[in-house]
Amino acid sequence: MTIQQAQEAAPAEGARTTSRPAGRRSKGWTRTQSVLRGVVLGIGAVAFLFPFYYMVIGSLQKKPNQTLSGLIPDPSNLTLDNFGAVNSRISLLSGLLNSGLFTGGVLLCTLVFGVLVGYALAVLEWRGRGVTFAIVLLVQVIPFQLLQIPLYVLVARNYGLADNVLGMILPFAINSTAVILFRQYFLQVPRELFEAARIDGARELRLLWSVAIPLVRPALVTGVLLTFIGPWNEFLWPFLITKQADRQPLAVSLANYITSVASSTANPFGAVTAGALVLAVPVVVLFIVFQRYFVSSDLGSGVKG
Repeated sequence: MTIQQAQEAAPAEGARTTSRPAGRRSKGWTRTQSVLRGVVLGIGAVAFLFPFYYMVIGSLQKKPNQTLSGLIPDPSNLTLDNFGAVNSRISLLSGLLNSGLFTGGVLLCTLVFGVLVGYALAVLEWRGRGVTFAIVLLVQVIPFQLLQIPLYVLVARNYGLADNVLGMILPFAINSTAVILFRQYFLQVPRELFEAARIDGARELRLLWSVAIPLVRPALVTGVLLTFIGPWNEFLWPFLITKQADRQPLAVSLANYITSVASSTANPFGAVTAGALVLAVPVVVLFIVFQRYFVSSDLGSGVKG
C-alpha cells in the first residue's frame, strides 16, 4: 500500500469508528422515546378510564364512599341491590329494548341515506351537486335544539306520529355528518376502479355495492359508532314525542328516575351510577367489538402505477 492510499483509507476508518457511538446514542434515544411514549399513553388511559371505573365501583356499593379510600372496593360493601332498586321503578329490559329499536332505526336510515347521498355527491356528475353539498355543510351550523319545536309541531301534529317509534326516528333519519364522512371517503376511491367496472357493464348500484362500499369499511364503522352514541343517549326528543313509560327509551326513563325518584332511595348515589352504568355498557361493548376495524384502507391497491 502506498502512502497516498494509506492517507485515503485513514479517514474512512475514522469515520467508521466515530459512527458507532452515534448509532448507540440514537438507539438509546429511541428506547427513551418508547418509554416516554408508553408513560404518556398509560397516563392518558388511566385518565380516560377512571370515570368509568368510578361509576362501576359506585354502582356496586351498599353504602356510598366517595373518598379516595372508596376507590379500592371493599368486598363486604359490594352488592347488586342498586340495580334492583332501579329496575323496581323502571324496567331496564324494556328500556333497553326501546333504546335498541329507536337507535337501530336511526342507524339503519343514517347508513342507507348517508351512503347513497355521499356516493352521489362524490362519484356521480349532475347539475347542482356543489349547491347540494353547500346546503349539507350549512345544516352543520344549525343546532338541533333550534329545530326541536318546529319538528315537534311537524311530526306530532301534522304527521300524527306522537307516541310512535317512527316519530322518534324521523328527525334523525338523515345525518349530515354521515353524508360528509361518506363523501370524503368515496372521493379517495380511484376513479379508474369505477371506470373499469362500467366498461364491464356494471350499473351504479352494483358499483356502489361491489366496489365502493368494500373499500370504505372504516367509514362505515365510524358512521355506526358516531350515529349510535347520539340517539342512544338522546332523552329530550323521545320524551317530547311519547309520554308513555312503556315506550320510552332507557335514557328518557333514567332521566325521569334521576330527577324524581333517585333521591328517595336508600342509596341515591348508587342508584344513579347503576342506571348510568346500564346505559354506558352497550356503547363500550360496541366500541370494543368494532375498534379493530379502525384501520386505513389501501384504496389505491387496485390501480397499477
